[in-house]
Amino acid sequence: MSSRAEPVYDGYFADPFLARFGGEYIAYGSGDDRVLDGTETHAFEALRSPDLVHWTSAGGVLERPDPALGDAYWAPEVVAADGAYWMFFSVGHGIAGHHLRVARADSPLGPFADLGVNLTPGESFAIDAHPFRDVDGSWYLFFARDVLTGARPGTHLAVMRLDSPTRPGSDPVAVLAPDADWQLFERGRTMYGRTFDWHTLEGPAVVRHGDRYVLFFSAGRWEGDGYGVSAATAPHPLGPWTHEVRPAADVLSTELTGLLGPGHNSVLRLDDGADVIAFHAWDTVGGKRRMFIEPLAWDAGGPKVVLPGPGSPATAGTGWRA
Repeated sequence: MSSRAEPVYDGYFADPFLARFGGEYIAYGSGDDRVLDGTETHAFEALRSPDLVHWTSAGGVLERPDPALGDAYWAPEVVAADGAYWMFFSVGHGIAGHHLRVARADSPLGPFADLGVNLTPGESFAIDAHPFRDVDGSWYLFFARDVLTGARPGTHLAVMRLDSPTRPGSDPVAVLAPDADWQLFERGRTMYGRTFDWHTLEGPAVVRHGDRYVLFFSAGRWEGDGYGVSAATAPHPLGPWTHEVRPAADVLSTELTGLLGPGHNSVLRLDDGADVIAFHAWDTVGGKRRMFIEPLAWDAGGPKVVLPGPGSPATAGTGWRA
């Protein structure tokens, strides 16, 4: 399938989380750790836009906490609650030792100050925090963690209740494990002193659609063209979660979009009830990941990304892309 999708921002902007605060759209993303020199005082660039099309940088919005926590900051997500803004993120040393943390600010553009809380002290590796508020007001925190047991060891998805932004209300419980070959990260990967055919699920994003919950997740090797997004469903945020019957990524993939390694999405509902999906994709192999935003449609088969192209209803019902 051919796509004319274009990035909405040309700079490096991975793991985009899209939100609307105070009448404007704000996106938060991961930077390129390969170009960091350890001297920056702030992490996580934020972008702002009046219309989801034109974006400007607001600079780094998280005040870096103790350098002993690490130098790699990944996948920020921000929610408003209790009169403040709360950023959930992971920090670690390169690709090791990541844990989830939370920071607070009085403005969605920060500065966010780390609150000194490790939300996942019992995990060996935890990334991609996704706070989700249910219709009854209950909060849950979805994330990805390493699991060395089961048919497909690797990075799996988990969830825990939140009593407050800084206090878990339950121990983490399993949400979703890899179930297909397309989710393979690497065969014969050495991890924790052992060798595994390592599978990866990451980047959880949950929405309520009708009477069910839909969990978007990315899977595979994030650098490659096999990386993509699929979905699972459940009757409740705590599950049980069920993979849709999908042999490969069918929400976002290179085959579907013509983009290299599309993934790590977020979903935002607009004022008119339409949904849009934000995600990143590579410009070139080993180049930079940039942010894309496209309409998200729903049918009996589940969520579908509406890509531009001949005869495509790309702007139908969205009101934001001309």
